[in-house]
Amino acid sequence: MPKFAVILAAAGNSTRFGNARRKKPFIELKGRPVWVRAIEPFLAHPDVVQSLVVVSPSEIDWFKEQFRANLAFMNLEVVPGGKERTDSVRNGLERVLPDVDFVAVHDAARPLITRQWIDAVFEAASASGAAIPAVPISSTIKRVQGKTILETVPRDQLWSAQTPQVIARQTLLEAYAQRSGPIATDEAQLVEQLGKTVTIVETSPVNLKITTQTDFRMAEALLSILPKEKNDAWQFL
Repeated sequence: MPKFAVILAAAGNSTRFGNARRKKPFIELKGRPVWVRAIEPFLAHPDVVQSLVVVSPSEIDWFKEQFRANLAFMNLEVVPGGKERTDSVRNGLERVLPDVDFVAVHDAARPLITRQWIDAVFEAASASGAAIPAVPISSTIKRVQGKTILETVPRDQLWSAQTPQVIARQTLLEAYAQRSGPIATDEAQLVEQLGKTVTIVETSPVNLKITTQTDFRMAEALLSILPKEKNDAWQFL
């Protein structure tokens, strides 16, 4: 079986969350930190051989002290982040073991990820070399300037990307080595720039990223209805 490493990206600024005291990955979601809920399904996965969490350099000491009890039970390496997300993930990638086949990059602010969605993306990446979870856009999309609609954008080929984004280690190393132009917003974009294919795995809108306080309240409500078994009928809805 392929070996997987996981990089949990937790070095962002959380500027849109609206909590001046704590960043969104570090607040408690029904009694447990958001970042802990985001990483746990990977820690328990038999094919994951290495797990890293990337934290802002200024917060590493605080992070280790604040979450000492959690870290005591996790085989987890804490890595200093960089200025942008791509810099932070690159720092984590440099620490990935050389015998790892695939790297999964996951947002620390996505605490509702489940084992079956991870398995589906792992399987697709193993077959194609790179895969990400995503959901098709269901709403009507408007291109806007200011607050004026310029046009309605066809949505039939539009998907909303999620994480974990799982990519062959060598491909991801190459993608980071050759990155150029505007800052990429995810790992799939870097792989696309290499001219390589990234496979889409349809998952669920439930795998949301907490960006705002409203997202956090939605995550609280959804936590109790997460699918627990592979035969849960709505798992990919």
